[in-house]
Amino acid sequence: MHPTAMNNCKSFFECYAPAFANQAHVKIIEIGSQDVNGSLREIAPPRFEYIGVDFQDAKGVDVILEDPYKLPFEDNSADIFLSSSCFEHSEMFWLVFLEIMRVLKPGGLFYLNVPSVGNFHRYPVDCWRFYPDSAQALVNWAKRNRINAAMLESYTQFGSLWQDYVAVFLKDETLASKFPNRIIDTKQDFENGQVFQSTEIRNINLSTQHEKKLLGIQGILNETIKVI
Repeated sequence: MHPTAMNNCKSFFECYAPAFANQAHVKIIEIGSQDVNGSLREIAPPRFEYIGVDFQDAKGVDVILEDPYKLPFEDNSADIFLSSSCFEHSEMFWLVFLEIMRVLKPGGLFYLNVPSVGNFHRYPVDCWRFYPDSAQALVNWAKRNRINAAMLESYTQFGSLWQDYVAVFLKDETLASKFPNRIIDTKQDFENGQVFQSTEIRNINLSTQHEKKLLGIQGILNETIKVI
């Protein structure tokens, strides 16, 4: 668990957990919950029920999946799903997304954190990186499958090797008023942020952070060559 992944999920809980304050029981399910140098379980509200799901028996895993595209939970039974640094390793993540939507309650949230760049790393495969329009593409996929989902917000985090792409989804967009706050309303260190029912892209940047660094290094080299 790299630091920005932990910090982004902490921001998610700070922003969205208060909406569940009057609910007696709140169930969280994490996809890819194996504790590798830290776990999101550590920062979840302590009164929330927490179920960790993964493909092998390990620290932080409560339920072992037999099929990566079938979740062993009833329809409309979870309040929050979390997935961090996992979807890039799913060959068909869009099928996992539909399963998450099936299990979520209508007013349930899905928090997704996935790399937008980064090194090739197999667990057991490494297939995808996410760009600013990826979340809306998943929403469109859900609607095509008769699920009235919405993206409440998305953004790309500054820094780290991975430059985390973060998105927050709601299963039923008619319940969006339950969640009036957005992480990026107070966050500064992000780019290409988008929010529900807005066409504005906040802190827009067409280049990846790695590309900007490379261009900066090239500029320094060019200036050095001129001096020499």
